Amino acid sequence: MVECDENVNEAAMSMSMDPRARHAQAITSHIKDRAVWNNLITHYSKSDLSSYAVSLFQRLPFPPNVVSWTALISAHSNTLLSLRHFLAMLRHNTLPNHRTVASLFTTCAALTAVSFALSLHSLALKLSLSQHPFPASSLLSLYAKLRMPLNARKVFDEIPQPDNVCFSALIVALAQNSRSVDASSVFSEMRGRGFASTVHSVSGVLRAAAQLAALEQCRMMHAHAVVLGLDSNVVVGSALVDGYGKAGVVNDARRVFEDNLDDMNVVGWNAMMAGYAQQGDYQSAFELFESLEGCGLVPDEYTFLAILTALCNAGMFLEIAPWFTRMRVDYGLEPSLEHYTCLVGAMARAGELERAERVVLTMPIEPDAAVWRALLSVCAYRGEADKAWSMAKRVLELEPNDDYAYVSVANVLSSAGRWDDVAELRKMMKDRRVKKKGGRSWIEVQGEVHVFVAGDWKHERSKEIYQKLAELMGDIEKLGYVPVWDEVLHNVGEEKRKEALWYHSEKLAVAFGVLCGPAPPGKPLRIVKNLRICKDCHEAFKYMTRVIEREIIVRDVNRYHRFVNGNCTCSDIW
Repeated sequence: MVECDENVNEAAMSMSMDPRARHAQAITSHIKDRAVWNNLITHYSKSDLSSYAVSLFQRLPFPPNVVSWTALISAHSNTLLSLRHFLAMLRHNTLPNHRTVASLFTTCAALTAVSFALSLHSLALKLSLSQHPFPASSLLSLYAKLRMPLNARKVFDEIPQPDNVCFSALIVALAQNSRSVDASSVFSEMRGRGFASTVHSVSGVLRAAAQLAALEQCRMMHAHAVVLGLDSNVVVGSALVDGYGKAGVVNDARRVFEDNLDDMNVVGWNAMMAGYAQQGDYQSAFELFESLEGCGLVPDEYTFLAILTALCNAGMFLEIAPWFTRMRVDYGLEPSLEHYTCLVGAMARAGELERAERVVLTMPIEPDAAVWRALLSVCAYRGEADKAWSMAKRVLELEPNDDYAYVSVANVLSSAGRWDDVAELRKMMKDRRVKKKGGRSWIEVQGEVHVFVAGDWKHERSKEIYQKLAELMGDIEKLGYVPVWDEVLHNVGEEKRKEALWYHSEKLAVAFGVLCGPAPPGKPLRIVKNLRICKDCHEAFKYMTRVIEREIIVRDVNRYHRFVNGNCTCSDIW
């Protein structure tokens, strides 16, 4: 009889069986084992039969314990029902275990339930559950989703014995929240403590490298992934494509893409198209789009965003409208604010400012600050003071503390000699306590990322950097370089104005790169800028390529600029 019961129990535990058949067996065999009934609830949920899971829970032949409640909560993960079941559990005087809170943290992340999440974290602390690696990794992912990277770091630091899953969750959390240098440091710490890399830790570091356009880091992580056999994983493969693409090395991105083509999903295809889009290479983006359709994959909103970005960066706004139609008619996708921002930006750059403004005022979505900022950027670039002032007001209505709006329009107004308006803007900034966001630039030298800000003297080689920059500026003046004063206030002395232009962060980064010398010879200087590259730096870099006889590649907030032999591939469209 015992042998028979063990056989029935073994059959009941088989997850390959229909849960209803298992349920019937449990009833007819009069099984009293709690584990069998609790597993049945889980099996029902995994078989998309959550209503059966609830019905079974309500008819359990014994009072539900924490495992029963956790199975029910997990059966409704990522829905409000999960949270309601948890509250019911507490009302029945049952406290959660580490699996309960792990499931709930995941649900809070999916629902962006901030208040509930914070209360749950507080309860987990009181019950000493948050330090367990399993719920801790879910909590780290939660804070990543809520854009609270410092909270994620604090949670990690309180884990007595973190495993590689916890390390991976923290790396991803930091990378997702633009804490790229921190993400790389945590990965190094993880490896230094002897933990093995995971798919998520590698893809997280690659994401961080992509944000910094850190090509050498991307290549090192690629080699690391190959050694571990992770390079064929679709998540890592897509991250590699994204990393190489954002570093501006689209040929390397394409090689990785082709090597993993059989396993690539639409995310990988989008990453490859985005790489071309940053360069304004719309023809390659078009070719990929047609291939994607030919492979039977369905384009999503990010696919179309890559296409529109490519056209925008190529200055081909007339080609954008047909893609809007194709998006709606062929795939039933409604353009989002990001898609309209591409259209509006492309129109404005093509000189169709009035038409672009009409699109903003008539589009079916309420425009956000980013849309108006796109118009402001073009107005400022063209020196249209009144229009720029009007667009800045639109931006500030939505985001009163947007420093870019104040600074952009102040530069245009100062160029036009409208000092009263400049004074009004300065007063507004002071009253609202708005501070100008500092321009920052990154350059990677021998695998190490160096960060510069305008007028920065913090670097250990600052004296040499400024000497090299002065030398470069003197050399390009001999070639005919003339400073572009548009973005410098005109009511300051000549020497101050000159310093304001010379000591921009991207110029300091280039000077440092030249100072360090090419390794190998002829290697391009790669700079990442957190803002739009200014007109003067853009002009200066054209001349610098002739002096140093090397390419200068700049990725600013809008696109890639490749300076070669006195020219830029952007054709002065940015």
